[in-house]
Amino acid sequence: MKELRPAAVRELLTHLERLPGIGPRSAGRLVEHLLTCAPDEPARLGEALVTLRERVRLCSTCFLLTEEDPCPVCSDPERDRSTILVVESPTTAWPVEATGEYNGLYHALLGHLSPLHGVGPEDLTIDQLLQRARGEGVREVILATNPTVEGETTALYIARRLEPLGLTVSRPASGIPVGGEVSAVDQVTLAQALQLRRRV
Repeated sequence: MKELRPAAVRELLTHLERLPGIGPRSAGRLVEHLLTCAPDEPARLGEALVTLRERVRLCSTCFLLTEEDPCPVCSDPERDRSTILVVESPTTAWPVEATGEYNGLYHALLGHLSPLHGVGPEDLTIDQLLQRARGEGVREVILATNPTVEGETTALYIARRLEPLGLTVSRPASGIPVGGEVSAVDQVTLAQALQLRRRV
């Protein structure tokens, strides 16, 4: 059997397939797009990737992605400094902020607890969160970790560490998505939706 893919294509496929969520088929479609798009588009993509690595870093306070330190959220005097919303990944804050419903501070853990993969509390930014929670004026910490086994474990661990501080510790409600059908919802989500039901 002959190898039909040129060496340059094989090399790019290797790099693309290392990205999260990109398998061989998706990588192939991306390569095809890059070969058939406007001639300057691949160069612009390359420049954007270089710029990303040069300019973007983690905020030293909340660990969100930023080009300035502290980030625009931490340096905004209009933000509600009594509330910290905790997320696993810096990018999780983006859709939360886009709702326009939250005006407090953020804290990215940079992962979740996973003993099977050797990720313990010391590998996350939990100590920095506890230090911030002890700060003047913080009254509530919202644990918005993912609704997975690891996310729930991480939230429970942090809640126990926060308990001596006497703060309100909460989790976002979860349940049936808008437009979803009850018959298509998994049992855990349905159970949570029933537990968190509200009066109409």
